[in-house]
Order: sequence, then C-alpha cells, then structure tokens
Amino acid sequence: MSKIRIIWKKSAIGYNRDQRNTLRALGLRRLNHSAVHADTLTIRGMINKVRHLVSVQAVVEE
Repeated sequence: MSKIRIIWKKSAIGYNRDQRNTLRALGLRRLNHSAVHADTLTIRGMINKVRHLVSVQAVVEE
C-alpha cells in the first residue's frame, strides 16, 4: 500500500475546532511538522477537510 506524507503548512488559528481536531488526529503537533500515513480513503477524507492548511507528498518506498 502506498504511503503519503502530510505536512502542516498554515496555522489553524481562526478556523473551526473540528479542523484543529482533524490536524491533531492526523498526528500533526505544530507548524511544519509532518506525519506519514497509508493512502486510504479515511486519511484522504481527513486531508480534504484541512486541505487549505496542509500539503501532501507521495512517499517513495524502498
């Protein structure tokens, strides 16, 4: 299964609490922090909710 890296790029100040909770659920703790997850529909849905705050990169597996 492919993996993706999610990087928190923009502050969540001024956004809804559920969006901040989604960032926390993705494993992001602070700005410019990243987390690697399997590329599943659940994770993609979470990313879609906070797409204006994060960037996503594909991880090359060796």
